[in-house]
Amino acid sequence: MAAAQSTSSILSFLLPRLSAPAASAASRSTTIFSRHASTSILPTIAFAIPASIRLNVPSLFGDIWESVLRAVPKKKTSHMKKRSRFMAGKGLKDVTELNKCSACGHVKRAHLLCPYCVKEIQDMFKATMKRASGTTGTTKTWGRYISGSAIPNVIQSPNLNPAKTNLNLCKHQPARAQVARRGQVTMSKQYLTTHTIDDAHPTDIFAVAVTPTQLLSASGSSTIKIYSTASPDIPLVQSISGAHPVGCHHITTSRSGTVAASAGFGGELKIWTIDPESEQWSLQAAIEDGNTAGEVWALALSADGRFLASTTIDGRINVWDISTPKMEKKVREYETKGSFGLCVDMSRDGKYTASGHENGAVYVFDNDTGRMMYSMPGLVKPVRTVAFSPAGSRLAAAGDSKIIALYDVKHGEQVANLTGNAAWVFSVDWSDTGEYLLSGAFDGKAKVWSVDLRTSVATHSETEKALWSVKWLPKTAKSEAFVTAGANKSISFYREATGG
Repeated sequence: MAAAQSTSSILSFLLPRLSAPAASAASRSTTIFSRHASTSILPTIAFAIPASIRLNVPSLFGDIWESVLRAVPKKKTSHMKKRSRFMAGKGLKDVTELNKCSACGHVKRAHLLCPYCVKEIQDMFKATMKRASGTTGTTKTWGRYISGSAIPNVIQSPNLNPAKTNLNLCKHQPARAQVARRGQVTMSKQYLTTHTIDDAHPTDIFAVAVTPTQLLSASGSSTIKIYSTASPDIPLVQSISGAHPVGCHHITTSRSGTVAASAGFGGELKIWTIDPESEQWSLQAAIEDGNTAGEVWALALSADGRFLASTTIDGRINVWDISTPKMEKKVREYETKGSFGLCVDMSRDGKYTASGHENGAVYVFDNDTGRMMYSMPGLVKPVRTVAFSPAGSRLAAAGDSKIIALYDVKHGEQVANLTGNAAWVFSVDWSDTGEYLLSGAFDGKAKVWSVDLRTSVATHSETEKALWSVKWLPKTAKSEAFVTAGANKSISFYREATGG
């Protein structure tokens, strides 16, 4: 009886409330089955539910069924498919999204360049090209941009057939695009060979230096030779025999032209001064104490000739005050990472000293504070020449990497690369105005570079032997001129062809 009551209570909990007859029938059936279950070994509970009764599944069963469905594994979407769907939506958002240009403030599409800024840059390039082509009668039709440079599609000139000059530039024709860039965008300059001094020295000429009226040359021989550039035939006016017993590898002059310094393979450093009346050079002092072969390598004089900078084989840069009576006062000694200092230069105002090293490093020092300002990036191979621009705002460096790197001295950043050399670059020099850069390379080619256009505007190759030194001559006439010297033992002079 107790079992029947218990079973009845369970049914009343699980099943909905039934009518009285149905409930009594259910009780009788449950009692019969309960008595039968009590006689078996394992007790079982069974329910007899009449067929006429309709049951409503409680909410408890619904929750159980939902959990069962969750346990069944579903087809999963791969990570890449999810990623591609996400990126597709993001790309669509980028295409339709708008923002403000950080330069001019106009509203533009987020994934496009500002059309107002692009138009301003195009107008600037058009004005530059118009000024460059003003003397030649060449007009340019501007096209599109390739690799960040404006490339014209057609050149129209009264002397050229437009059909032959249209190269139909496209991104699949890089070689033709390069030819078009050199031939169409840039205006070449022509230089004439005015004079050549053959066999000027018995060995390689390693360095030349210029003054307003003279040229000094040094070679593997012991003699320093001086030529007069004031005369068209460039006569030899002085030879200093025995200046360096085992040869001279560097020679430099002050911008004033009154002081010169030379370094020999024996480690000696000598200071020379000129007599204003006779224009003859004489030895002023020699710095030899403690110097060994290679102790003094590259040289640079300040514009007034008061300070002299030199590099050493262990990477130090020494700055001497040569205005003292004995010229032995060392005012600065800069330390680097110990790599051979191959080249050095001083800015015209004497504020900065720059050096290039065998490990590709380029350093700029502040002579006022005696501290290193910047370690310039960009070159990983030996740097064989450095040169400050006339204003001191730019620094050119070149060497075994076959490129000429231009740096901003104020911020220590690389602003341009001049490419096109096929061999090591041994010497660079700025023109008086700073518009052009002259370079001499191991393959015997001298190049004139436009700093604004970042490209070569003239190339001269009269020898296949190395050019160790190149220099612009001081501008005394309308046209510019420069000089080259190297392994062919000769000195060549060039003048710009102005047509006058």
